[in-house]
Amino acid sequence: MKLFGNRECAFGFFKFVFTDDSDEIVRACCVACHVLAMQGFRVLAQDVLAWVIWRVGVCRGEEVVEIMWRGHFGYESDFSVLDSVMRAFVKVGMGSQALEVLGRMRGIGVQPRLSALSGDYGSVWKLFRDMVKKGPRPSSITFNVLIHGFCKRGEIRIGESLLHVMSKVCCEPDVYTYNILINAYCIRGQTLDALSWVNLMVESGCTPSNATFSTIINGLCKEGNIVEARSVFDQMQDMGVSPNTTVYNALMDGFVKAREIDQATMLFEEMRNNNVKADGVTFNILVAGFYKYGRDEKVDHLLRDLSMPDLLPDYSLPDVSVARLCWAGQPDEATELVEDMLKKGLPLTVIAFNSIISAYSKKGLEKKAFDAYHMMIKYGVTPSFSTCNSLLMCLSRNGKLHEAEELMWYMRERDFSVNRVAFTVLIDGYFKIGDVTGAQRLWYFMKHVNTAADAVAFSAFIDGLSKAGLVEEAYDVFLDMKNKGLVPNNFTYNSLIAGFCNVGKFNEALKLEKEMRQRGLLPDVFTNNIIINGYCKQGRMKSAINTFMDMHDIGLVPDIVTYNTLISGYCKGFDMVNADNLVYKMYNSGWDPDITTYNIRIHGFCGSRRMNRAILVFDELLSSGIIPNTVTYNTMLNAICNDILDRAMVLTAKLLKLAFVPNIVTTNLLLSHLRKQGLPERTLMWGQHLKQICLEFDEITYKILERADRDIKEDVVYFRETSGKSLFLDFLMYLTYDYLYRNKVSGETDVSAIRMLNDGSSRSLEATSHVHQESILEVNKVSARTASKLNTCIWIIWLISRKGRCKPSLSVDIRLCDGGNIARLRLKSVK
Repeated sequence: MKLFGNRECAFGFFKFVFTDDSDEIVRACCVACHVLAMQGFRVLAQDVLAWVIWRVGVCRGEEVVEIMWRGHFGYESDFSVLDSVMRAFVKVGMGSQALEVLGRMRGIGVQPRLSALSGDYGSVWKLFRDMVKKGPRPSSITFNVLIHGFCKRGEIRIGESLLHVMSKVCCEPDVYTYNILINAYCIRGQTLDALSWVNLMVESGCTPSNATFSTIINGLCKEGNIVEARSVFDQMQDMGVSPNTTVYNALMDGFVKAREIDQATMLFEEMRNNNVKADGVTFNILVAGFYKYGRDEKVDHLLRDLSMPDLLPDYSLPDVSVARLCWAGQPDEATELVEDMLKKGLPLTVIAFNSIISAYSKKGLEKKAFDAYHMMIKYGVTPSFSTCNSLLMCLSRNGKLHEAEELMWYMRERDFSVNRVAFTVLIDGYFKIGDVTGAQRLWYFMKHVNTAADAVAFSAFIDGLSKAGLVEEAYDVFLDMKNKGLVPNNFTYNSLIAGFCNVGKFNEALKLEKEMRQRGLLPDVFTNNIIINGYCKQGRMKSAINTFMDMHDIGLVPDIVTYNTLISGYCKGFDMVNADNLVYKMYNSGWDPDITTYNIRIHGFCGSRRMNRAILVFDELLSSGIIPNTVTYNTMLNAICNDILDRAMVLTAKLLKLAFVPNIVTTNLLLSHLRKQGLPERTLMWGQHLKQICLEFDEITYKILERADRDIKEDVVYFRETSGKSLFLDFLMYLTYDYLYRNKVSGETDVSAIRMLNDGSSRSLEATSHVHQESILEVNKVSARTASKLNTCIWIIWLISRKGRCKPSLSVDIRLCDGGNIARLRLKSVK
């Protein structure tokens, strides 16, 4: 059964082979249950035990209990075996037998876990009725178990009803009863309802505990209601309840996530003044905030404070030492430290392992993260929410969403901690790879298993839907979020505003921006950039500039995105004067143009047929030390193809000097221009060659090739320009093919690769072979890049001679250095 590696398959195999319920087989099955439980397969052991009990029936059920009890020594504890037997009876609906096992558990001084009675509703109610009628009378522990079970299933109303029933059987709710219900409401994102239960709790004479307030404060912080969280923190002290470390950590974490790092630091000082000891969690919260918000210098100060006597418990010091290395970006050193501590027998908690797993996960080092997880299990440390979330984050970042989902189910089946953060991580991961259906499926499944989404989960789902163009559905989720009492933050509003702008519903975006202000949220730089971009798309540059000026009035500093958006807006309207003025203003504001700025300006000048200015901007880009990207190349190439050959030669020389980097957009541009030049045959020929090297075509590529094929069939007559421009396009097409060939096939290109042009080539390319026939090429271990440069030299020289720039007879000697190797090319009598 263990070899199957899957609980359902293993249990299915057992049911298939278990056909004999003789005493010998039943005893063997009980031994199997013990072995499975001992090796960590308790859930599977309970499945097997429940099936055996169901097969042998009520009469022999007591016999199974005795076999399990007599044979459990050496395999599992008293509690473990009785808990498994009781769960098995509950699962098959034998309430009386489960009640007897419960009595035996009480007789040896153990209590069932809170999840023990979380089976099907019928079995639970039958067991409860048996207890009321036959005894023993349900205690507060019994009610707490039942209330917890129903709340875990999402049946909070039934849990509330059970609380009101308690007084009718002479049993008063205690602090644990109220905390179960309060926690259930907070998990569902209904913290305000949870607060009303705190008031009811106080009115009934039951004093809230630190756990009560830490649950409320944590819930409010996750909903983004940090002001109310601080208010509850102050109220608990007025009620005479002194905050402990857990309560301080909850509020401190809320301050950090709300970007109020100074408030978090002040709370830590307050914690010290009240003689409340910090722990490893406190350290992680503060250090995470310091690093995240650029307060690195405060880390050393914090470490000095934590090293003071009586400030940090001794058992937390090893955790802090490990976490410090992880936050400093040294997870390998942290792992070595953990291994050394374990060898010396020093105590380590889940915090130390989580720090290492989180550090590796952030770097995408999947294997090392899971190695740390396996070490954790080996030394008996139980994983927490953070463990699961970090591993899921690592798999998601590496694009392994299916593996991440399988891991989540695996951990859920084994009762490891899995919370809504895990669902949020997976949902966000599915959106990032474009699998909207997968994200929606997980979102609705999260609701099905009664895992309430918090403000972070809602924001991630809204952002994903908005980016996918499903802005109406995103807005419905936004309304649902507000109806649940969750507070949308700037990120949520920005996602929706951007979504409406992208689908052309700019008025709805402006309404949301207004609502954002009314709710007390000040639009940030991201919000203003989105609004400015919306105005620019509509050509409303005056409104865009007004928004830009308003940013200065409210103290917001425009960033490079703001300037690029406005420059792009002017360029699209061919208003290059105002575009240049904004560039000067950007310089004066302390921002240097980036590659996006240059690409926008080059595209603007090319689009307005001002090639001289485009070349100047291109030269300015090169002199600034910025490396051109594929967008730059494609913009310039398109201009080259549209411009006259003389100026195109200058631009081409610059592109070749910078190492040409084409992509599918480049090929589409050149194929389109070849077709427009009246060369549909060449268009199809190049398409065939590109397809042979497995280049992935897009929809535009196929449309160009289909039109070229249609032109040939319909014998379309083109206005054919000079053969020089057509040949020049062929030259650019070859360079593109050569680069893609070398990078797709992953091997050095043969120096004579250019000969492939002769396959199906037109008469105008026959001169190519003459060049090669007359050339003498000496190559000694030359790389593919150098070989490509040599071929380029041949083409340029030949093209110049075709334009009459050189004499018909020409002798050229070229040497290209490639590391320690020299490639020598001698050309004679080019004709």
